Amino acid sequence: MSEARKEGGLSAPTRHPIDWKSADFYDEKSLNDELYRVFDICHGCRRCVSLCDAFPTLFDLVDESETMEMDGVDTKDYQKVVEQCFLCDLCYMTKCPYVPPHEWNLDFPHLMLRAKAVEFKKGQTPVYRKILTSTVTVGKMATIPVVVNMVNAVNHSKLGRKVVDSLLHVDQQAHIPPYKKLKPAHFEQNKSDSAHKVAVFATCYGEYNEPGIVEALEDILAHNKVQIQRVKTPACCGMPKLELGDLEAAVDYWQQNKSSLLPLAKSGWKITGPVPSCVLMFKQELPLLLPDDEDVKLVAEAFVDPFEFLWTLQKNNQLNTEFKGEFGTIFYHQPCHQRVQNFGNRTQEILSLIPHEKIEHIARCSGHDGTYGVRKETFAMAKKIARPVVRKINQSKPDSITSDCPMAASHLANIADAPEKSVHPLVLLKQAYGL
Repeated sequence: MSEARKEGGLSAPTRHPIDWKSADFYDEKSLNDELYRVFDICHGCRRCVSLCDAFPTLFDLVDESETMEMDGVDTKDYQKVVEQCFLCDLCYMTKCPYVPPHEWNLDFPHLMLRAKAVEFKKGQTPVYRKILTSTVTVGKMATIPVVVNMVNAVNHSKLGRKVVDSLLHVDQQAHIPPYKKLKPAHFEQNKSDSAHKVAVFATCYGEYNEPGIVEALEDILAHNKVQIQRVKTPACCGMPKLELGDLEAAVDYWQQNKSSLLPLAKSGWKITGPVPSCVLMFKQELPLLLPDDEDVKLVAEAFVDPFEFLWTLQKNNQLNTEFKGEFGTIFYHQPCHQRVQNFGNRTQEILSLIPHEKIEHIARCSGHDGTYGVRKETFAMAKKIARPVVRKINQSKPDSITSDCPMAASHLANIADAPEKSVHPLVLLKQAYGL
């Protein structure tokens, strides 16, 4: 067996394309056979038990069966494991010794994705989950003038939360971000002489919930004399639909975004966005869904995390480091979907350039991950997963709680009973510049 195929080998993991267009992909017997194979290997290993509830759920099913092996687990219970996976990718990237090119060829997250896709194809996905993942549709409706005030009032009242709970199964304790529409860019396209050109993909969250993070990103880039523009008429990146198992919708969103993104990539523009999950969708998931699409590859190569780009400026001595603001103690959470992009902890490195700041860093799952952190049936587990992070927050008593994933920061701050401390690192950096 070659070094590349040994357990514990030093070669990088290999990600295989998702064969979602084949008939076998949706065949239930074929799926259950593969679930059995992978679950049996996981049961014998158990290294991932601390990551999320998918693995404890699996191991409990095995341990409580008559045989205490996989052959004692009813196939009907496989879905209980699938339901607990929110595709963070950490088991694949940080724990599993059997990922390809190992001969056992384990890709647990994408197997869970396949199971979710089969469930969606069978029409078993609840309507309320389809609504929760329709971020553009909901965002457009919720941010209609006058309507937006009513929506925010409902979402932040006890009676309103009961209504939301009954209709959309959103837990009454979960943090729901207010709706606020992103204003048109105050520039058509700045005319900087910089060799760096960056287009900002606002993301649904930046477009309809927290526009300040988009504006902060644009202001920071402009302050560093980067030529910038905002991507026009973007659709959702597709990540919420991917996590739902609606692969057709995820690809359809790509087709809608293509007309805006492809010309930018072909013209040498870098493309970035303030939410790691959205960047990851373009950098990793779409190329795996559409491996033969050269346009997808071109756009994927153009996408970059905001702090990954700022670190490139810093490495080349082109980053403006004349900071004015001070913030005290910052608790920085590095989200899973940024970690798996494998470019290092650039956010903390950039924030550490701000004088007189103390930054406490943790790289552990927040438990939020999209709808998992708000849905009634999973919110309690989302809180449990977040508990080690929240314990650190309560010990350090920071002035600010920040994460590249704004939803993770709000989730953690909410559980820590300090919602007012949640702030995006881009907003902190903008304030440090005195902008």
